[in-house]
Order: sequence, then structure tokens, then C-alpha cells
Amino acid sequence: MTMFRWIVLTALVAALVLPFTRAVVAAEFADTLDQPAIQAEKAVQGIFTGLATAGPRLVAVGQRGHIFYSDDAGEHWQQARVPVSSDLVAVYFPSHRQGWAVGHDGVVLHSSDAGQSWSRQFDGRQVGPSMLAHYQRPAAAQPEDTNLQARIAEAQRMSEEGADKPFLDVWFENDRVGYIVGAFNLIFRTEDGGQSWIPWLDRTDNPSALNLYALRPVGNDLFIVGEQGLVLKLDPATQRFDATPLPYKGTFFGITGKPGAVLVFGLRGTVYRSVDAGANWSKVELGLPLSIAASTVTADGRIILLSQAGHVLVSNDDGASFKLQPQNGLAPVAAAQISAVGSLVLAGARGLRQLPLE
Repeated sequence: MTMFRWIVLTALVAALVLPFTRAVVAAEFADTLDQPAIQAEKAVQGIFTGLATAGPRLVAVGQRGHIFYSDDAGEHWQQARVPVSSDLVAVYFPSHRQGWAVGHDGVVLHSSDAGQSWSRQFDGRQVGPSMLAHYQRPAAAQPEDTNLQARIAEAQRMSEEGADKPFLDVWFENDRVGYIVGAFNLIFRTEDGGQSWIPWLDRTDNPSALNLYALRPVGNDLFIVGEQGLVLKLDPATQRFDATPLPYKGTFFGITGKPGAVLVFGLRGTVYRSVDAGANWSKVELGLPLSIAASTVTADGRIILLSQAGHVLVSNDDGASFKLQPQNGLAPVAAAQISAVGSLVLAGARGLRQLPLE
């Protein structure tokens, strides 16, 4: 197994996604970007890695381009129409009807009907060429700028390698302005609802091109987390993501919290908390040496963390401490959401399920 494959498998929690390969059907190569997701009732029992709410509707994304939606808080699910069969990783809806999903092969999908049907907006075939077009203009005017020349070389390499770099998370401020992040410092921004994507690789304090695993706002601040303890925070004045130093150098998988308290979480039960918008961080002791894979926040402000095995930890004090909720039938978890009726809905290696909260 290559190092890159292992990194992504770890980041998506306990092998919840397939390796970066194309499907082989009847000994013939079939590009997953050109193959619609297969409609199958049993697909709802497959691997899912992302969950979002579209108003009262729940939307789940996962393996082989499968997207399902539920209008009864996760009791029943219907399969959406999806034009690709690439593994999907994350999904986000800034409003009831407009949503985006991202995943392997650099795919970016858009829905304008609350997740019932999807169209492709962007994919890995376009990543390298779009970067090349974006950085060639300033590089021609500033040939002595080594950073720009490095971006040109990176874009050329990605163009040659093709659609093998995944996007691992997506977040939209509204129906027009949003971000996608992924492997090797991939980050793009749109200001027109995904009609065009602008490379922002030069706007991150990430010189080692570490993988970016998640981005989310907490309060008025937008954070990105990734490998080797990487935590970035957007500076609205400079429009750059600046590094926020932490004493931990392991991988972070996600971000959660509420105004006044932001938490980042990752490997081996590691959680750090800041109450001053990321200026200072303190470690939160969970007493659970398993990677934290997912999080959500209830309507009454409880912060919930979930381990890769499915343990549920609940905080009633803004993330300062967590209590393990007793439960049976643990199963691997990759994503979580609170439904419209207040139940906890989980996505993972055993499909989609509900879990009551104490």
C-alpha cells in the first residue's frame, strides 16, 4: 500500500473508502467519472462517509457515487440520480435546495433540488489545467517569483497525472461562495455557485503541501485542519489561511464547536479546544484512545464527538469535558447529523442508522 493511499484511508477513518482505482468491468476499463451511479436498493446498506441537512431533509453520500436522502429523519431513504460512480466523501447544503458533494477523482457535484438529483460541476481532469491557466498569467508578469514558478510546475504535474487527487471536504458560506479542499493542499474557491473554481493553493500557510481534511466555520471564524497538526484560520483582511500553532503533530480529521469554543479532533482520541478564536489551545482529555471521526452539535448546544468505532461522547459544557454515552452494537462511523426530530443519524461502513441520545 502506498503512503498516500494509507494517508487517505486513515483520514477517512478505518478504511471507509476504496483505494484510488477505477472500476474494471468485464476486463474493460470504465472511468468512474463517466459511469453514473448504479441504482440499487441494497446500496443504502453500503459505505457512507458524508452527511448533511438540506432543511428538514437528510442527505448522505458514499461509495461508488451513491447518494441517498431521507424526509423522515432517517427512517427511510431514497436514492438520488448521480452522473458519476466515483467514491464521494463529503456533502454540504448552505440552504434548503442548493448543495454540493465532493470526492475521489476530484469530483464536485451540485444539486439544486435538495439532493434529489445531481450534476457534475468540476473534476480531477480540470484541476491541473485550471491551476495552470490561473497561475500562468501572474507568472508571466513576474518570472522571478519562485513561488509562482513552483505553482506552474505543480499544475503541470497534476495535469499529467490526471484525475487521481480527491477533494475531502466542502463548505459554502451561501448559495454562491464556497470552498473545496483535499489532498496535497488542494483548495479552490467559487464565487458563482460553482460555475467556476479559483485555485487558492497560494493562499494557505502550508509549504509542505499537507493534506487538507476538513474545513468548517465556528462562530465568525473559518478553519481548515489536516496532517501533522495543521490548523489554518482564514484572515478576512488578507484572504489567506494562516497557520495556528498547536503542540500536537498528529493528524486532525475535523472541526466542531459553537460561538466561543472551537474544537479540532483526530488520531487516537486527540481533541484540542480554543476559547479565543484559535489564539491558544488546550487539550481535552477523553479517556478514549480511539480516533475521533465525526462530530455534530444539537439544537440545545451539546457538542457530540464520535469515535471511529462508534462511541458517542457528549459535552454539556461547550467542549471542556465529555461523557461517554452507554450503548450497544457499536459500528464504524464516518459522519453524523442531528435530524429534524432531534435523533442522531450516523453514516459509516454499515450504512445509515439512527441512534437515540440520552
